[in-house]
Order: sequence, then structure tokens, then C-alpha cells
Amino acid sequence: MNQLLNIDKQITTTAGNIIKIESYLGGGGQGEVYKVGYQGKKFALKWYYPKTATQDQLKILEALVSIGPPNDKFLWPLELIKCPEIKGFGYLMPLRDSTYKSINDLMTKKVNPSFKTISKIGYHLADSFLQIHSKGLSYRDISFGNVFFDPIKGDVLICDNDNVAVDSTTPATILGTPRFMAPEIVIGKASASKYTDLFSLSVLLFYIFFVHHPLDGEMESKIKCLDLPAMNKIYGSEPIFIFDPLNSSNRPVPGLHDNAIIFWNIYPQFFKDLFIKAFTEGLTDPQNGRVAESIWRLNMIRLNDSIIYCQKCSNENFYDNEKLKNSTSHVCWYCKTKTEIQLPPRISIGNMTIMLNFDTKLYPHHLGDYYNFTTPVGEVTQHPKNPKIWGIKNLTKDNWSLTKPDGTIAEIGLGKSASLAIGNKINFGKVIGEINF
Repeated sequence: MNQLLNIDKQITTTAGNIIKIESYLGGGGQGEVYKVGYQGKKFALKWYYPKTATQDQLKILEALVSIGPPNDKFLWPLELIKCPEIKGFGYLMPLRDSTYKSINDLMTKKVNPSFKTISKIGYHLADSFLQIHSKGLSYRDISFGNVFFDPIKGDVLICDNDNVAVDSTTPATILGTPRFMAPEIVIGKASASKYTDLFSLSVLLFYIFFVHHPLDGEMESKIKCLDLPAMNKIYGSEPIFIFDPLNSSNRPVPGLHDNAIIFWNIYPQFFKDLFIKAFTEGLTDPQNGRVAESIWRLNMIRLNDSIIYCQKCSNENFYDNEKLKNSTSHVCWYCKTKTEIQLPPRISIGNMTIMLNFDTKLYPHHLGDYYNFTTPVGEVTQHPKNPKIWGIKNLTKDNWSLTKPDGTIAEIGLGKSASLAIGNKINFGKVIGEINF
């Protein structure tokens, strides 16, 4: 129940502005959050408890308001609020839309987003923390409670940004959340920084993709009481990745850790290799062993481009060229009959391989305008008269050039399609793609 501000009360700020308190949204260890009306718009207002309304916190907020949000994914402090009749201070931030769900909803299966959506969530998280670190800031408390996502679109919102501070120079007001903190913080050898953020980000991503903690395996299952000394050992002094290829002593236990076992076998090897690096080298080498946000971001795109569909059950799978080194086919992870998946054609553009499913879209990113996913520039479509023929439709005003294996060249203008025939090469302008099967 709210304790600090009265619902339906209007407060006048020291700047002379009127804020109407409309409803109580929730409280935490630092303060309470309210939905408010201000200058004709709706915002969230966080007001600090007297014990947390410190001068250090005030200085952090003043700096964050001055710096501004790294991108539109952060529910960033917009304006510092003080009121003569109420002790302490607070700040305004954007109001989170109710369509966004918490990571806890994902863990408890209240929502069940597609792999395509999850890969977008991973992309936006990696990109957002890249933006915050590029400003010389560290987030310091990446965890479940601070991230919300759209279960359809894969957009994210990051809250509780009032703990963000200038990396390695501002005294940490918070060390992080248990199970997300880097080992060096757990054992008291470091404070929060960009590098500990990278560890926490990897933990969060592992939870999102594998619905499990990367260090909770056989060792954790044998502990009768997970008290502070036990947690310090598992997450601090003696952490072992559950899928460490060189140490099998902490494998997930069937019947207890089934999520990790099932999902580990679904994803392609290149994606699993990132987590292996993050939770082997990254456990002891913060600066060189942890996976950078830019690497996560790039591979979230690659993961999305690798999606294929089972023709029997329609569930998403992943194309994995590493699997094809030891097998001649991909088998659906979901079908009980172990259905062999009929692979769609794919297009190779530079280092990228994009699976050309019935719903695949190409974005500016794929054609050389990297990390631009604003508007599709191409999409897979069926021939209007022959449904057995598929092509990539040009959605841009620029002509593409199609070269067939026999040397025949054709211009592909707006609304026209380049056929998905093996060996066809498409000159998109900046880059050239080749169709393969």
C-alpha cells in the first residue's frame, strides 16, 4: 500500500508545475511509483523513501536527466521533482504500456513468445546495453525485475534506471541482484561496472532462451539449504557452467532441470558457443572472457535469420550448418515422430545466411545498412499464378539486378520478384546475394 503520496492529490513542484497523483503502481526498496498526470500527459513518478533520498542519489539523478536516455528502450529519468510540502524528491519517467510483460511471466509460462520474438528481445537488450555502455555508463543491476517485453513484437523496456552511474567512477549505490551478480562481486573483489554488466546480461539472456540459470546444476541440487555460504560458493568462489565442455561435474539433472536440457538441444551451435564462452572464460576473465554486447546483438540477428519451420507441426526450428557436418538432415525437436525437416532455400549475403521461409523479410541491415530494421526492403512471396514458384519481392524504389546461372540478366523493379532458383545471384546495390538449397 502506498505510504508517501496521496491518490488524487495535486502537488506543486518547486518549479511551479502541477502534478496530479492518479494511482499507485508499486513499491520497492528505494521508493514508490505512481501514475501521474503532468502537462496534459501521463507519466510514472518515482518518489524516494526518506532513507534513500540521499544527496548521492540526487546527484546521480541530476546527471542522468542531463545525459538523457541512451535509446527509446529505457524508462529514463526525464525530470527531477521536488515539492516544498513533501520531504525528499522523485523523478518523472515514461509510463510503461500494459502490453509489456515481465521476465517472470516468461519463466512461469504465463506468456509463450515464439523463438522469433525471443531473438528480437535478445537483440534489443544487447543493443540497449551497448548504447548505455557507449555513453560511459554502467547499469549495475540487470535482472528480471528491470526488464519488460512485448510478447508479440519483441520490443523491450528497461526500468529502474536511477541506479545507472558513470562507469567505475561513481560509488555504487547497489551491487546487483543475487544470482545475476558477477562472481567477482559475489566474493567481494570488485564493484559494479561495465564488465559485471556483461556477466549479468549473459545470465539474463540464458534465462530468456533456456528458462534456467547457467550455474544451477548437480552441485546446486545436492545442497539442502541454499544459504549465503552455499550461494557464495555456487555463484562466486566455485562457479561451474552446467554445459562446460571440459567439466561435467555440474550438469543439469533430468527431472529437475529439464528446461535447460531440452532447450540446449534446440539452438544452433554458434549460439551455444557464445554461452560456453560467457560462462567458462567469462567466469574468471571479466575483460577478455565475457561476450560483448555487440557480439550478442549480431548473433541475435543470425539466430533470427536461422529460423526454419517443420512442415508437419509448423513449429520453429533452427538451421545449423554444424549439425549437417555429422548428419544429412535436420530433425524437428518438437515432433514425437522425429520428422525430418524439408529445408527452405537460403540466401548468402556476405557473412550472413538468411533462411527463406514463406514469411521471411529482408531489412536494410541485410543489404548493407547495418542494424537498420525499420522497414522491410524485400519479402518472400509466391508467384500469383503458380504457387510452386517462390521469389523475393523488391519493396524498394531501386532496381535490383538478377543474374541467372546461364548468364541471363534481368532487372527487378519495385513490386517485382527475383525467383528462388539455385545459383541465382541478386545485386541489391551495396551487396550481392546468392540463392542456395
